[in-house]
Amino acid sequence: MTALRPAAFLDRDGTLIHDAHYLRDPALVRLLPDIAAPLARLRRAGYALVVITNQSGIARGLLTEQDYAAVRDRLDALLAAEGVTLDGSYHCPHEPARSGPCECRKPGTLLHRRAAKDLALDVSRSLFIGDRFRDVAPALSLGGRGILVPGVDTPSDEISRAEREATVARSLHDAVALVLDAKAS
Repeated sequence: MTALRPAAFLDRDGTLIHDAHYLRDPALVRLLPDIAAPLARLRRAGYALVVITNQSGIARGLLTEQDYAAVRDRLDALLAAEGVTLDGSYHCPHEPARSGPCECRKPGTLLHRRAAKDLALDVSRSLFIGDRFRDVAPALSLGGRGILVPGVDTPSDEISRAEREATVARSLHDAVALVLDAKAS
């Protein structure tokens, strides 16, 4: 039996790319500075790279599933140009006020569990990285390690909560170093 590998569950908007709020135009996808190197380092360390993203703009009628797919394809192409390939990308298209509650909208864990099944992942050894507390909160119920990488839109109360219940890092590079350098020592 093959051992399950850990994953880095990564938020998309504000963590990998600039948050353009309800992004539907692939031409507007811009990688955040210096994200390829830490992603490549995670890959070399044996982590699967999986995007988990809330996309309530679909339920709100601000973008379509096809718009989302075009943006996802553009992100994949930009990362590939930097030598990085994602293992999977999962999204929640719901908005609770319009479509009702769901288990896939972060901090819900349905998409993480689905990815774990699809990709043979060990969530208890995984990383949950994003710019909002909802991105790192799944680590509290699934195990693993939640790391908040605050961005310009991260509320200060979410940073304080992450300081108490998870980990806070200044950048994706610092988040990866916290995990991998600790393992090396």
